Amino acid sequence: ALFRSGLSYDELVKVKPDLIMLRSSSLGQTGPYAGRSGFGMLLDGLAGFPNLVGWPEQEPQPIGIPYCDVIAPPFAASALIAALLYKRRTGKGQLIDISQLETAIQFLAPAILEYTANGKVGSRAGNSSPAAVPHGVYPCRGEDRWCAIAVPGDDEWRSFCQVVGQPEWVTDPRFAAFTDRKRNEAELDDLIGRWTRGYTAEEVMGKMQGAGIAAGLVASAADVYNDPQLRHRKHFRVLNHKELGDFSYVGEPAILSETPYSIDRPSPCLGEHTEQVCTGILGMSDDEFVELVTDGVFE
Repeated sequence: ALFRSGLSYDELVKVKPDLIMLRSSSLGQTGPYAGRSGFGMLLDGLAGFPNLVGWPEQEPQPIGIPYCDVIAPPFAASALIAALLYKRRTGKGQLIDISQLETAIQFLAPAILEYTANGKVGSRAGNSSPAAVPHGVYPCRGEDRWCAIAVPGDDEWRSFCQVVGQPEWVTDPRFAAFTDRKRNEAELDDLIGRWTRGYTAEEVMGKMQGAGIAAGLVASAADVYNDPQLRHRKHFRVLNHKELGDFSYVGEPAILSETPYSIDRPSPCLGEHTEQVCTGILGMSDDEFVELVTDGVFE
């Protein structure tokens, strides 16, 4: 609508030569597909993410979020900073053309490099990682309880073998070297799963972290809500709502030392602060407000 109204960058820059305009679209402002509309989840597919998510024997899986919606704004902010620096040096503005698809592809550089350098097209590999083995999510004691474990190098592998009570794996021909472990990864994952089933996810995490091995339980909503770290930081605040009763509110992830943010009142009900907004903020007289109420404007 802005451009149909004659307010394109080319027109506006005639009035304000140092104007900086940012245009962010699915596929960019140029090229054969520039006019196509889209959504974040569709761009996930165009970028190729689903083809790398899931298990080898299954169909591609969506990544669960509109990825481009999340990552395009930081790229836009960086471009704006660059344009502002250029404006500071030259006094000139410019037009910024952001392709949200192209921001997503930045995060697929390893797959693109593998294809351009080696002619190999990446595919779904489950929880496997080319940089670590074992690398996966393993079943633990209890109902649907899991712990994620990642062992990237030989030092961690030796510590891992001690933790699981299998020091002989260090010299076992199946697992001695990284390439051996990678070649026999399915067998190794099965053996690890037999061990982890004997412990809770919290116990597995504690044992691994205590030995310097990267590990973390796969948290449920209940785990997150009761997490001692989040409790310490008062991330969840219980307030009494007029309609819902006691209700937990999610706090802010950033704590400012001089101006700390604090949730001290529940969210309002519909129309709860109408009078306060009209008379206290908008400056209406009491008579004006009563007249609007009488006329049913706020119903």
